[in-house]
Order: sequence, then C-alpha cells, then structure tokens
Amino acid sequence: MSYVLSCCSTADLSREHFAQRDIHFICFHYQLNGKDMLDDLGQSTPFDRFYQAMADGADTRTSQVNTEEYLAYFEGFLKQGLDILHVTLSSGISGTINSANAAAEQLRTAYPERRIFIVDSLGASSGYGLLMDMLADRRDQGMSVEELARWATDHRLTVHHWFFSTDLTFYIKGGRVSKTAGFFGKLLHICPLLNMNHLGQLIPREKIRTKAAVIRTIVDRMAEHAEGGLNYSGKCYISNSACMEDAKAVAALVEQRFPRLNGRVEINSIGTTIGSHTGPGTVALFFVGDQRWN
Repeated sequence: MSYVLSCCSTADLSREHFAQRDIHFICFHYQLNGKDMLDDLGQSTPFDRFYQAMADGADTRTSQVNTEEYLAYFEGFLKQGLDILHVTLSSGISGTINSANAAAEQLRTAYPERRIFIVDSLGASSGYGLLMDMLADRRDQGMSVEELARWATDHRLTVHHWFFSTDLTFYIKGGRVSKTAGFFGKLLHICPLLNMNHLGQLIPREKIRTKAAVIRTIVDRMAEHAEGGLNYSGKCYISNSACMEDAKAVAALVEQRFPRLNGRVEINSIGTTIGSHTGPGTVALFFVGDQRWN
C-alpha cells in the first residue's frame, strides 16, 4: 500500500500482533518510581513485574507523546514517499491528539505532496486495538487512505469498551473513587462496572457486589449491545492487569454464550500507560455493536 496505518502503544495489542497486521505504533511514556520508561508493550518491563511493583507501592506517572516525537516518527514514513493514517488514544483521556495534529500541520508544509490523516479513536487499550484491526482488514481489502480515515471516523463508536475492577486501591489513589466509598466498597466486595461513552471518557455505570456477579453482568452488557446479540459473529478482545484468571473466566463465558464468534476471544495485557491508572485487578471487554451515544 502507498500509506502507513499507525497508532499509539496504548492500543494494547502484542508486538507480534502489530507486526503481523502491519500496524505501526509510537510509544507513550511513564515513570516508575521517578525513572523514565517507555510503554513499549512490555518489552523493557514485563507486565507481571510492572504490576507487582505497583502492588508493592511503586509510584507511577504517565506522559503522552509530544509534538517533537510525532515529527520524527511521521517524517520517517514521509521520506519513504508514504502517506499516513494515524489513529490516537481517545481525546477523552489524553491530549496526545493535539500533539499529533501539531506535528502533522508542520509536516504538511514540508511535504506538500504527502497526505497525513489524524483520527481520534475515542477508545483505549485493546478496544482501540480492535478498531485498528478492523482498519487493517479494510486496508487489506483495498481502501484508500482517505476512505479508511473516513471509515474510522464513522465507525469508531461501534467498538464497545466495558471494564470492571476487583481492586479499588488505585481508583482511590487517583481520585476516581473517594476514600470513604473505597473503604465500604472493599468491605462489601463491590466491583465497579464502567464503560466508555461517545466522548471517549470512562464512565462508572454500576456498583456490583462480588466478582462472580460482575463477570456475569459484563457479559450481559455484551449480549445487550453486540451486533446481532447472541448471534454476534465479530471479534472479541479482553485486556487485563495482572488478573489473568478473571480474564479467562470472562472469555469462557463469552465463548459459551456467543457460539458464532470470529475465532477465540483474544486476551491481552493492559499496558503500562493505562495500567498506571487502573492498577492490578482490572478486566476490560471489547466487541463491536450498536452506536455508543452516552
């Protein structure tokens, strides 16, 4: 193809998956106890070590890709005579799209014969990754870069993102849950269920008591919203932060209730950028369905 399909490492697919689908990515950054690190899909810091460090009390901070990094990254493709479609992490949780747009604007002047399209995914983690896979499918079917950018904008809100957490520690630490609510939540074994709205923001939806109940509920939400209901025949991705058994339990229930899935449920790790805010104990479920409106 005469163009590059690109995203941020926060799409939380494996390095092998990105390579197989010919999807390029640029890495976010984070700090672990003050040390600067790359969110490079677990290559420099394995996910189990990262989440253990958080559980042991390590301080984590994140930073988005800046304009200078985007300039160098994009220019590498432009010098090869390639156009670019870059899809960013949701503007509802990050300002990285502003840096990408600023870099693109400068480079359009320097390379007037090339085209650069920047699209807001309005998604995160492996839901963002699922959108990238859908785009790769259509690129491989022959869509032009303009057509694909338009398709991404028109269909990004059909990718559903549902999350639950069995550990409120980092939601309390980040101010998403008050200390009082967190105390009673832990005492009563409350597992909050959240999803992403039409603005790409993470919204609390329900407070569900016990892990078993929230696992059933998150799959119920898939049955309500998936394209075709229980006859859903698309892909389903799950990401998790150091709670693989919980992720496997959700995957098993999905495969049981949705017999026409396109392949097995794919389980990935929540990367170090998103995971810096969730901490360990979060499971996220992603699928294609009706339009997200609120």
